[in-house]
Amino acid sequence: MKIAVMGAGAVGCYYGGMLARAGHEVTLIARPVHVAAVSRHGLLLDTLSFREHVPLQASTDVAAARGAELVLFCVKSTDTDSAAAALRPHLAPQTQVLSLQNGVDNAERLQALIPQVVTPAVVYVATEMAGPGHVKHHGRGELVIGASAGSGALAQLLIDAGVPVLVSDNVVGTLWTKLIVNCAYNALSAITGLPYGPLVRREGIAAVVRDVVLECLAVAQSLGVTVQGDPWAAVDAIPRTMPTQSSSTAQDLRKGKRTEIDHLNGYVVRQGERLGVATPANRLLHVLVKALENPAADAA
Repeated sequence: MKIAVMGAGAVGCYYGGMLARAGHEVTLIARPVHVAAVSRHGLLLDTLSFREHVPLQASTDVAAARGAELVLFCVKSTDTDSAAAALRPHLAPQTQVLSLQNGVDNAERLQALIPQVVTPAVVYVATEMAGPGHVKHHGRGELVIGASAGSGALAQLLIDAGVPVLVSDNVVGTLWTKLIVNCAYNALSAITGLPYGPLVRREGIAAVVRDVVLECLAVAQSLGVTVQGDPWAAVDAIPRTMPTQSSSTAQDLRKGKRTEIDHLNGYVVRQGERLGVATPANRLLHVLVKALENPAADAA
């Protein structure tokens, strides 16, 4: 299958690399430094079970997605609208689009901007870009995708490439479970600079995590969302299954990039305000990360 990865950061490179390793024709649409490295040596896929250079195509031009039968849409939540506008002219009517993004409303936002069928996915993988053209895998890798007419074939495609997949009739509830996990840890990892394992051993962190989760659950209940599974178990599993991983928010701050915090804790705060649900713990984490995004703003 011809596959394009729109926004080939750590998540896009991992899943795109796995599909390329399985023999599919994959093109990464990425930043110039990564494109140059991949064009020279292939993608270095550095996982817990293997380490190899995977040959595939890479481009900085969105037009490279033309002709793709499947697009992995992996841009940051802050870039969903602009990336969708850039991608739309290059998509065929039958192209499948899989949203591999944080937050709970990206697939809905994307579907409003393109006519192709968008399938939401919940991503459980610990990855980072360890250097140009080098994706480092720290753990897990499973996906939960929404049920649709084509989701069975899409799931099998990924399973055959070594990616565990579950098809869910309640992907919104699963997205909320992932949102709760992100709200619990992303900002705290970014603020402290700690990966998940050492983070949860610090004094008082467990109580803050508990407050954040309770607020998220209260907002979800007010929205009428049935949170999938046991969110407390999902929160507890993170430091055990990904002890060396720092959050994507922490990685963005280290690189001087804008974070997705507006679509994580900030999203919960906005919904809480609208619904009359108090979210003080989420508000504080959101405000602190926003301050760290641009610490020199007041001095300018």
